[in-house]
Amino acid sequence: MKVLFANKFFFLNGGSETVFFQERNFFINNGYSVVDFSMENGKNISSPFTDFFVPNITYKNNIGLIYKIQKAVSLIHSNRATKNIRSLIVQENPNIAHLHNIYHQLTPSIIPILKKHGLKIILTLHDYKLVCPSYLSLKNKKICEECKGQYFWKPFTTNCQYSYGKGLLLSIEAIFHKWKGSYEDVDIFLAPSQFMADQISQRIPVKKIIVLHNGIDTKEYQSSGRDLAYGIYFGRISKEKGIETLLKANNHIANPFPLKIVGTGPLLNVLREKYPSADFLGYKSGQELHTLVANAAFVVVPSEWYENCSMVVLESMALGKATIGSRIGGIPEQIEDGRTGFLFEMGNVEELSEKMALLASDEGLRRRFGKNARKKLEAEYSLSEHCRKLEKIYKNLLN
Repeated sequence: MKVLFANKFFFLNGGSETVFFQERNFFINNGYSVVDFSMENGKNISSPFTDFFVPNITYKNNIGLIYKIQKAVSLIHSNRATKNIRSLIVQENPNIAHLHNIYHQLTPSIIPILKKHGLKIILTLHDYKLVCPSYLSLKNKKICEECKGQYFWKPFTTNCQYSYGKGLLLSIEAIFHKWKGSYEDVDIFLAPSQFMADQISQRIPVKKIIVLHNGIDTKEYQSSGRDLAYGIYFGRISKEKGIETLLKANNHIANPFPLKIVGTGPLLNVLREKYPSADFLGYKSGQELHTLVANAAFVVVPSEWYENCSMVVLESMALGKATIGSRIGGIPEQIEDGRTGFLFEMGNVEELSEKMALLASDEGLRRRFGKNARKKLEAEYSLSEHCRKLEKIYKNLLN
């Protein structure tokens, strides 16, 4: 079996890339032939297939009109991507194509090429792009389900992107690929949460959707048993992540608990100035991030969008940490309220502050939650089990 893995970023850019490389490395380490397809970038890890990668595409505002139009067209359909992947298939002759985050730079236009050459196609769903052209299911910073997998003109007519130009482009992109039937050639859609599966079923036949939870290496992530009495948030510093709700909640506590904020994003400088009591540490990764989370008392995931199967929650569970998360998207499937952590109403500052205060005042409770979280992680979200299930899906598809 030879598997083609495709993702527009070939470096650790976020949770979707973590999943992508976990799966790719598993198949390499277990003797399978793996073929890579991605976009050129100075941050990329090494690959023998970089000659087939598409040029780096970024979308900036300070460019001429003609160039903007060319970039807009390439966002919808990439001639370079279809040409390069055709050449790669002819040279390597893979059996299966496993696609992850391919939108905008690689584009779904590569899917019909894969099918034409007889490959079985799997697409892992990391966001809601198939039912919401803007992929976040947000409008005016609130949850929105108006497109419902078919009314793809709404990003333009409702101006949910605060830019009619951007909304028009996203609408055209979605309408084009629906008209072309690009996604109809996908054999299996992998949904990392049941919530995601239910959302996508508005457009995709249920028989094509398989729920496969994200996994995490239980050997790499071990509970340290340390608790240095601080709460932590780690992730993107942006509106949909609910970071300001967390900061308000911490200030709402009579005796605010030390709170560390790890990450970067568009709101970083504004929030750092507005909430000086929080410890903003900027971007951290690798062992440094691992240690920060391992030493925390608890983790907060205050998301205000439909999180899928949060890798932040999984990493926290693996490190034996109690987690407080919004009752939204796939998070309630991961956090058992009152057993492995707490859930709270999205955006509810008072409820979040109550849950934070309760954990902050009871070390025994958070240690008990942490132990339960680790057990749940081992039973339901281990990387080895995830990859074994994926391997079985591949084999069943080929048979």
